[in-house]
Amino acid sequence: MTTRAKLTVFAALATTLVTFSLLPVLHPSGWVAHAILLIAAAGAIGAGLRRLPVPRILVLPLQLLAMVYLVMLGFVQSSMTAGLLPGPAALDALGSVLADGGGNIQEYAIPAPATAGLRLIVVGSVALVAALVDAVAVTYRRAAAAGLPLLALYSVGTGLSGGTAAGWLWFLLAGAGYLALLHTEGQDRISRWGRVFHGTGRDGAGSTAHGGRQAGVIALAVALVVPLLIGPVGLGLVAGFGGHGSGGGGGGGAGLKALSPVVTLAASLKSNDNTVLFNYSTDGPNADEMYLRVAALDEFDGVEWKFGDQSLSPLGSPFPPPDGLAQNATPATVHTNVRVTDSLSSDWLAMPYPATAVKVPGHWRFDPVTRMVSGENGQKTNGLAYEVTSLDVRPTAEQLRSAAAPSKEITDRYLQLPDNLPPEVRTAALTVTAGLNNPYDRALALQSWFTSGRFTYSTKIDAGTGPDAIKKFLETREGFCVHFAATMAAMARSLGIPARVAVGFTPGQDMGGNNRQVRSLDYHAWPELFFPGTGWTRFEPTPSRGSAPVYTRDKNAPQTTTPTQQPSAAASDTAAPTTSADSSCDPKLRRIGECGADRPAAAAGAGQQDWWVSPPVLAGAAVTALLLALLGTPMVWRARIRRRRLGTGRYRAGADRVELTDAQVLAAWQELVDSAWDLGIPPDDARTPRRTVQRLTETADLGPAAAEAAGRVALATEQVLYARELGPLAPLGPDVRAAREGLRARTGRVGRIRAVLLPASMARVWWRAADRVMAVRQATRERAGRLAGAVRSAATKPFRRG
Repeated sequence: MTTRAKLTVFAALATTLVTFSLLPVLHPSGWVAHAILLIAAAGAIGAGLRRLPVPRILVLPLQLLAMVYLVMLGFVQSSMTAGLLPGPAALDALGSVLADGGGNIQEYAIPAPATAGLRLIVVGSVALVAALVDAVAVTYRRAAAAGLPLLALYSVGTGLSGGTAAGWLWFLLAGAGYLALLHTEGQDRISRWGRVFHGTGRDGAGSTAHGGRQAGVIALAVALVVPLLIGPVGLGLVAGFGGHGSGGGGGGGAGLKALSPVVTLAASLKSNDNTVLFNYSTDGPNADEMYLRVAALDEFDGVEWKFGDQSLSPLGSPFPPPDGLAQNATPATVHTNVRVTDSLSSDWLAMPYPATAVKVPGHWRFDPVTRMVSGENGQKTNGLAYEVTSLDVRPTAEQLRSAAAPSKEITDRYLQLPDNLPPEVRTAALTVTAGLNNPYDRALALQSWFTSGRFTYSTKIDAGTGPDAIKKFLETREGFCVHFAATMAAMARSLGIPARVAVGFTPGQDMGGNNRQVRSLDYHAWPELFFPGTGWTRFEPTPSRGSAPVYTRDKNAPQTTTPTQQPSAAASDTAAPTTSADSSCDPKLRRIGECGADRPAAAAGAGQQDWWVSPPVLAGAAVTALLLALLGTPMVWRARIRRRRLGTGRYRAGADRVELTDAQVLAAWQELVDSAWDLGIPPDDARTPRRTVQRLTETADLGPAAAEAAGRVALATEQVLYARELGPLAPLGPDVRAAREGLRARTGRVGRIRAVLLPASMARVWWRAADRVMAVRQATRERAGRLAGAVRSAATKPFRRG
């Protein structure tokens, strides 16, 4: 294998290994096969262009153009003319898919679902990097500089994944691929100085290449081992530099504000991938109503609901008393044991509210205002087991109705509304609660208004908690839990009721024996309203989702009738098997209204569709067929030329001597020269045929039979070129084939494969095309000259007569 071929292979290998660092970004990971196919295509296209007489400066643009075409085939083939030719419609479709991907970036958390837009961005980026790496490392022979696009791809993958447990593996693969590329180029540079000296003696230092390999391996090992020895080091981006931090809201609060649990919630509900996130057991008597809260968004800044100022401190036990709970209250104590799977990688612990103590391994911090427990220095929940002690606060409707006014400290913080909040929000709140003066009755009326059938639950709506999203939600009356919670909290504040948005999980599925299981579709958001004596109190405005608290089911309260379409979690799970129309639907999907009349026939039709006629499979098959066609074109062209030169019917059958024309002899000679060129021996037009055969014999070390056959072809060619008359000659086809087989026998396997798939003699096609273009240009120039002369002659003819 030539050095250029090795560089091509290792450039593709390095890009492939670095691509694996993007595996945690999208789920499922089927997109990787498409990306690897494009990496191989980039290398093959680059190798083909470099074998043709194409200026080096044009190789990369042509590669990129080919990669864009292949990406379009993979994503918008249905919009291409005849499924193959790109046009305005295909470009518009590609832009639309790309725009969807840009929206998905803002919408989903990592790992994000592999939507068409996100796959286009990731796979297209990999294809771009593959072309750049191939061009820099192979076309321009700068393997070290090829590390820059590889580093960019690796940084994106590891940066977005947030440092997974397999991060060391992605680094190892990426580093190994880059070192292999450097080693290949280094071997080529050393070989240009002559034979490599491998040293003498048993204890010699060995060759320079061997020392370079040792240095690379040692550097890679040090980069892997040192972080394990010194541990994680903070950079001040999330927590303070090192340590656990404590005190004011500066250090930790900034980090928490940069993370949005709403994004994770929306991604989980829209993916429909109902993954098990954690299991828990509890001794609480009301487990079917016990929500597990993750975070509280208590600041509405005119853009979104987000974290307010935090006061983080190292996790201690027990926690301070919850805000607003009366000192004489005696709620029951509940103990909950949580076992998180590897599928949940969160910065926060899911806990019943209000938690009073938690036992958890690792580095965690506590905020006494929101009672959130968040990880420090990249601490995640993957695989954790922890125990939570909480209070089962169960106020009565009368207690909430008779609650005192909240303190100024509470109202100053939890009644703030942005100036850009549409006036329709307060108008709707006043309309819904007209005639009600008690905060509890008003809150109950808001909840009933949302759940009484006026609004539709749908995860197809873009996630958003800002003023514009709330206004749109009130107009269309369609959204999912984020919209219901954010809107009710904003309306409550407009009525003077302190409110915030909580994010977490519904109780999950009852597994029996006080055990429950929470899946990704159990992600939820709900409003919390503040009532002195009880504290922060949960309400449930989302229809057909979760369960309404007992204290909101007061039949004597105005506007508080709980609609029948709002079942509890336990009721939904129990009733699911009795539904015959959609009994195959997962209970969690049924609970959120994703199995009913909103999509009856479509889902059934999709389930009956054969997998092999799905758009992704067809697109992949089309791309594969196109690549095979591109790879097979040179092979088919070369075989056709060979048959035309030496095929049956060129010579008279049954005769030892035939009359050959000059063209027949020269065609046989051309086939012999091209066969040698395909097998690695380029032509030398300065040599005579006899000298050319001598060169072939010495270079390829041909055997006697092959050398004699090539000599007969050369002798016949010289007779055509130099003799006055061409005498009777034996057929040259068998001699050309015998010489070609001799050349093949002396060529390695890679060389033989390259001669079939990428014959070097295909350059003659480009030469002929260039000659024809030059001939056309010359003829056009001559015709233009004659036409100009005729025009000048006609224009000056009257003057000559005069």
